[in-house]
Amino acid sequence: MADDGVLDEGTETAALQEVLAAEHAAVWGYGTVGAALPLDAREPAVAGEVAHRDVRDRLVALLESRGADPVTREPGYTLPFPVLSAVDAAALAVVLEEGVSAAWVRLLDQATEPAVRELAVGELGAAEVRAVGWRTAAGRTPVTDALPGLPQA
Repeated sequence: MADDGVLDEGTETAALQEVLAAEHAAVWGYGTVGAALPLDAREPAVAGEVAHRDVRDRLVALLESRGADPVTREPGYTLPFPVLSAVDAAALAVVLEEGVSAAWVRLLDQATEPAVRELAVGELGAAEVRAVGWRTAAGRTPVTDALPGLPQA
């Protein structure tokens, strides 16, 4: 935040970098999700990976248009738990979607441009839609989150 209390573009760009890092992790994680699912059940994992690749590429282009060097993906990521079954895969997909949701919410807090806010709202909604399907597959209830991306009380 600038000294005058107004959010600056640098803060927004930093938040965009954080979202990009979360999207890199989601793309990588969906490879693990898909690998743990039977062949005939991989469609949602493929769709999730494609969605995250697409938004990742949009974020890279946006950051480059601002003259920023987009954060690069890590060579690998630590899984939060072993993924040994289809239920584990669904639970990992929930973690991935909730992770990007939290980053999108932080971007909403820092966004100064209406187009960035619109992007964040749209992607936050898309992540929650995917998360609902994965929560269902993982047997979690409730399957919806009224305020996705916010810390759970």
